[in-house]
Amino acid sequence: MPVNEYGQMIGEPVDDTPGVLPSLIRIEGRYTIIEALSVEKHAEDLLAVYGPDSPREMWTYLFQAQVADMKELVTLLNQMLARKDRFYYAIIDKATGKALGTFSLMRIDQNNRVIEVGAVTFSPELRGTRIGTEAQYLLARYVFEELNYRRYEWKCDALNLPSRRAAERLGFIYEGTFRQAVIYKGRTRDTDWLSMIDKDWLQVKSRLETWLAPENFDKDGRQYKSLREL
Repeated sequence: MPVNEYGQMIGEPVDDTPGVLPSLIRIEGRYTIIEALSVEKHAEDLLAVYGPDSPREMWTYLFQAQVADMKELVTLLNQMLARKDRFYYAIIDKATGKALGTFSLMRIDQNNRVIEVGAVTFSPELRGTRIGTEAQYLLARYVFEELNYRRYEWKCDALNLPSRRAAERLGFIYEGTFRQAVIYKGRTRDTDWLSMIDKDWLQVKSRLETWLAPENFDKDGRQYKSLREL
């Protein structure tokens, strides 16, 4: 730990070059593709994710609610894309070409090179799959290796235990709970904060790549070793 001329411990020196805003158009992985969200390209598929047939319980901890029809979905997607402080991406099953969910890069602090993955909206078909895990891996790799951010955050309702477990499975570390941090849908929310930093990334990356490797799955796509085992 560095010490200044007064004998006080101080933080390590760091490059203070500001981060750049995301410009991701498309990244192709082994199982999935993530690409910039498009109403024209993705709305038809996403109606199954955001629409009236989606499970009601999946919206409990999300800020938005399910939409009634395609008209409402198009309005919602256009509102999402109009935001200048978030960058939304569709998650595509590479085998079928079908969009199964969305997520975004948000709460971007360029000066401190801090960025958050949020608004994670996965269909039941996407949850717990290597497609979803690879999508998160590809986005994290983009954040650390191309955008050169120092800190990558995940925040969720403290009562949303599946979200916290998903984050920890991916390599995010729980840092604490902000009590009464948010009001949404007419109720209060305590928010769990988790993060991954650049010093963590090489180990996290290796673990994710080991899990995602074809030899970790049988011919039916069942894993031999879970990510938590690695």
